[in-house]
Amino acid sequence: SQTTTMTKVKCYELRKTGKSKEDLTKQLEELKNELSSLRVTKVTGGAASKLSKIKVVRKNIARVLTVINETQKGALRQHYETMKYAPIDLRQKKTRAIRRRLTKFEAEKVTSRVAKNQALFPLRRYAVKA
Repeated sequence: SQTTTMTKVKCYELRKTGKSKEDLTKQLEELKNELSSLRVTKVTGGAASKLSKIKVVRKNIARVLTVINETQKGALRQHYETMKYAPIDLRQKKTRAIRRRLTKFEAEKVTSRVAKNQALFPLRRYAVKA
């Protein structure tokens, strides 16, 4: 595990390898264990090279967690795609005003009175002589 965690973990590699969630959680555990051992060496007065590794390992943990959360959210989005309602955190954020706005269908609706009026008095078109 030391060779994999020495270098920076790259998100695109975590994604493209098609690792399962179990693999990612296993990698996460390894990284966390390494971080705890590095913290112990920090307390006991370890080498400067070990201390500088703490930051790299922390960032690697963040990357792995990011990939796990992204894949999880992507799967949930796919699950709720066909359904009428989705959980609030999966809906589009946009702005509050846009979310409150009438939908296209609602905006185009016309009352029966207006519909009758439009049918009886259509817009007149005039041919203009140039």
